[in-house]
Amino acid sequence: MLAVMSSITALVLAAFVSYGGAWYIGLVEGNFALLLFLATVVTGVYWLAERLYFLPQRKRAAEQLQVSVTQRRSELSSQGLRTDEVDLDKARNSLLLQPWWLDWTAGLFPVIVVVFVLRSFLFEPFKIPSGSMIPTLMINDLILVNKFHYGVRLPVLNTKIFDNHSPERGDVMVFRYPPKPSLDYIKRVVGLPGDEVAYLNKKLSVNGKPLDKSALPEFFDEDALRYTKQYQEVAADGQRQYRILNEDDRPSFVQATEDFPFRENCRYSSEGVVCKVPPGHYFMMGDNRDNSLDSRFWGFVPEKNIVGKAFFVWMNFGNLKRIGGFD
Repeated sequence: MLAVMSSITALVLAAFVSYGGAWYIGLVEGNFALLLFLATVVTGVYWLAERLYFLPQRKRAAEQLQVSVTQRRSELSSQGLRTDEVDLDKARNSLLLQPWWLDWTAGLFPVIVVVFVLRSFLFEPFKIPSGSMIPTLMINDLILVNKFHYGVRLPVLNTKIFDNHSPERGDVMVFRYPPKPSLDYIKRVVGLPGDEVAYLNKKLSVNGKPLDKSALPEFFDEDALRYTKQYQEVAADGQRQYRILNEDDRPSFVQATEDFPFRENCRYSSEGVVCKVPPGHYFMMGDNRDNSLDSRFWGFVPEKNIVGKAFFVWMNFGNLKRIGGFD
């Protein structure tokens, strides 16, 4: 029985390692949420088996050993013979010791289940991979995302089971990239369902009302070693202010647009784009307006793709001053 379980566990662990390796080198399209869910289920089964079967079995074996040794010593003593020098404690501990295949499964379950609950329902860490959200978020910022702000969702399926807040204009939101849902993107919510969003000549309007935009000192990009024009923009509801970047030498029109659901809701011209946001969808844009692949190019974000609201930079190893909240 133990040999069979050892072999089965070795195969299971090999499957996990193979999947992770194939994901790392790009042979398969990875899904960390699914991997974590499977790890939780598998280690949970082993944990239950350990608590209900294997541990009681080892305890019974240790008790039987103690009874047997005690009885043998009593018999030898009654015959006036010297008792054997058996290290009972060492032998009992050896019998109670968890085998390697339980140590690497049931032993990891408490840690894995805590990570699963935290990541699936409370907070999830992300790393900013690109400069599309500069100056709000910098490359290599490590951020936290509130998973329950927009409602509680089932892991893997991403089906909402409890409502909470609805996305608001100006929110920085993480979502599953519509053309490739295995990728997570982060942008700012610009348009809500039913809004008409116009980005013409690098000026943003929502429902026919231009957003207030005021000039700020130029932003210095330490990586590119150049200055870019910086502005403060006020969200369409007037409740939130944030900084954006614009480059005068970049064209206003949107290049290389993809075919996407509800593309008929958008009108493209040399001046930019005007889109009517369909029900249950959101229009997203990066704060680095001329260096962001966003809804102007690949369309609207469906409500089912929402991951959570980004709210805090918890680390940037290159610049500790980055740590803190953001709008």
